[in-house]
Amino acid sequence: MPLQNASINVTEFIIGGFDKTKRPMVVGVVILITYVLSILANMFNILFIIYDKRLHKPMYILICNLAVVDIMYTSSSSPIMIQVLVAGVNTVSYAPCLALMFVFHLGGVMEMFALSAMAFDRFIAISFPLRYHSYLTNVRTFVLIHILWIVASGFVAVLPATLLPLPHCYSKLKYTFCEYAAIMRTTCVDKTYYFNLVSVILFFLIFFTFTFICLSYFSIIVFVKLSSNIDKRKMGTTCLSHLIVVMGYYSPLFTNSVLTRIGLVVTLEARHGLMVGSILGPCLLNPLVYCFRTKEIKCKIFQVFKRAR
Repeated sequence: MPLQNASINVTEFIIGGFDKTKRPMVVGVVILITYVLSILANMFNILFIIYDKRLHKPMYILICNLAVVDIMYTSSSSPIMIQVLVAGVNTVSYAPCLALMFVFHLGGVMEMFALSAMAFDRFIAISFPLRYHSYLTNVRTFVLIHILWIVASGFVAVLPATLLPLPHCYSKLKYTFCEYAAIMRTTCVDKTYYFNLVSVILFFLIFFTFTFICLSYFSIIVFVKLSSNIDKRKMGTTCLSHLIVVMGYYSPLFTNSVLTRIGLVVTLEARHGLMVGSILGPCLLNPLVYCFRTKEIKCKIFQVFKRAR
C-alpha cells in the first residue's frame, strides 16, 4: 500500500550513484571519450550504408538498425553520467528522467531484438543462399524492424505505467542515471511486486532472444558440417562478427541480471561499473566490429581516407 502521508512532491531527481567515486573527473572524461567515439563510429556506419546504394541490402539495413539502437541506448544514459562527473550537475528534472528511463530500457530491449533479427538473417543467408534475396527482401526487412520496435515499445511501456501512479518518498537516486530500479526505489511502496514483474519480463526477453540466437547458430552449424571446407571458412567469417557482438552484449547482461538473482553478491560500486561497461562497451564494440570485419564497409572506409589524402 502506498504511504500517502510520507510522500513528497518530486520535481527533480538527484543522481547519487557517483557520490563515492574517488576521481570523478577522470571517470567522467573516460566515459565522455568512449561516448563520443561510440556516437561517431555508429554514425559513420549509418552514413556509409545510407549513401552507398550497393549496401542497400537486408544485412546492412539490420546493421544500420543496430547502430541506431546503440546511439539511442548510450545517449539515454551517458550524457547524465558525464553531466554529473564532469560538470558537477547532479540533478535531473522528473519528466526528462522518466523519458530517459523509457528510452534507455527501450534501447536495451531493441538491442536483443536487433541481434536476434541479425541471427535470423545469417541463418537464412547460409541455409538458403540461393533463395536468400527472395525470402528476405529490403521491404520485408523494414517491416520486421518496425514490428520489433512496436513490440519492444509495448514491453517497455509497462515501466512508466507502473511508476507514474506511485508516490515518492525520496528524490535521490542511488544509481548512476535514470533507470527503472533507481526510480522505483524512491517510491513509498513495497517494491517486491514491481521488481518481480520486471524480472519476469526481463527473463522472458533474455531467454527468448538468446535461445532464438542459439537455435539459429545450431542450425547453421548443422548446415556447415555438410558443406565444403571453403564454404565453412566463408560461413565462419560471415558469422564471427555477429557472434562477437552477441557475446559483447549478453555477457555483462547475464552477469548483472541473472547471476545476481541466484545469489551472486555484487557491491553497489561494482554494479555501477558493470552497468556502465555493459552500456558503453557494446555500443563502441558493435560499429568497430562491423567496420573492420565487413568487407564492403571496410573498403568504403579505405576509399574515403584515400580521397581525403
